[in-house]
Amino acid sequence: MKKEHITLPADPADIEDFDVSPEAMDRGQRARMIRKTRTALGLSQAEFASRFRVPVGTLRDWEQARATAPDFAIAYIRVIGMHPDLVAKVMA
Repeated sequence: MKKEHITLPADPADIEDFDVSPEAMDRGQRARMIRKTRTALGLSQAEFASRFRVPVGTLRDWEQARATAPDFAIAYIRVIGMHPDLVAKVMA
């Protein structure tokens, strides 16, 4: 049986810690980027979701790394981060 690759091994001194796979690391980095973009704009999850037409539940799942934001969503969030007013105007 093939062993899963580990990006960040658990801390043996911490019984609640766990290994992190490459997929989990990617999901966490995407979650952080989305959350940082939203908070930099000073918007709540509900405000961001409404303004940029992202289902609030989907946004929440992405930010909490319960689901991996797909590549197209990451591109959209990056554009929002660079041109929030333009994107909001286009979405209106």
